[in-house]
Amino acid sequence: MERKNILTGSPWEDKMGYCRAVRIGNIIEVSGTVAIVDGEKVKADDAQAQTLNILERVEKVLEELNVSMKDVIRTRIFTTDINSFEAVAKAHSSFFKDIKPTTGFYEISKLVAPEYLVEIEFTAVVTE
Repeated sequence: MERKNILTGSPWEDKMGYCRAVRIGNIIEVSGTVAIVDGEKVKADDAQAQTLNILERVEKVLEELNVSMKDVIRTRIFTTDINSFEAVAKAHSSFFKDIKPTTGFYEISKLVAPEYLVEIEFTAVVTE
């Protein structure tokens, strides 16, 4: 089976030895993704906006692999504040209300930088 890596050009891809997503056959794994916190639309204290930003960006990555959000079968959501559940759930539901992938919601002590409140990993399987 052919392996296809999706790279974003981030300097961390070479430093850490990873890529944004990998597709092998009908399975796609998307690395943990954080928001692009810009201070205007996506603020460091807004878990809902961060989650929406992540979902919008990953949707584009999946499109590069000829896959859509409807092919997502699992999400893993990591947060630095479990009290953000309602805000994160609202954003997650805006993409997945009808798809309903399995998911996990985990509080962790910190992410790679303090402005990140949410990080999400995705698994997709293409059945068509």
